[in-house]
Amino acid sequence: MKVLMICTGNICRSPTAEAVLRSKLAAAGLGRRVQVDSAGLEGYHVGDPPDRRAQRHAATRGYDLSGQVARRLHEADFERFDWVLAMDLGHLRELQRQCPPEFGARVRLLMDFSDTPGTEVPDPYYGNAAGFELVLDLVERGCDGLVSSLRAR
Repeated sequence: MKVLMICTGNICRSPTAEAVLRSKLAAAGLGRRVQVDSAGLEGYHVGDPPDRRAQRHAATRGYDLSGQVARRLHEADFERFDWVLAMDLGHLRELQRQCPPEFGARVRLLMDFSDTPGTEVPDPYYGNAAGFELVLDLVERGCDGLVSSLRAR
């Protein structure tokens, strides 16, 4: 099983979601069975590490983003990954637009796996510390639901 997390530039939300999911999968004993990656819809930050603020807030909860490097979504990702999970509705619409029809069922919102389907993970980039904490709160809920779903398979 392969899961790809998607946001705009792959420096805040999707790398956070990648690290959180990896950690939760490892804790559930699924770390070797599920591969996780992240990418951005835009190439603004290709080759850059995650935002320092995202790294700092994630680290306070025990998640390590330091080894990640931003990349852009590739068309082949729709075939390579079993789930392509968007952080917000704008990402979801763009993914649905780009996705070949035969892989359309793989594209969803991360938060559709949570107890509040349809919820968006807001972009913290232009905000303050509270925004990065909210991202972590939401991503943890979405990843908990995703792990439960994967465990049931």
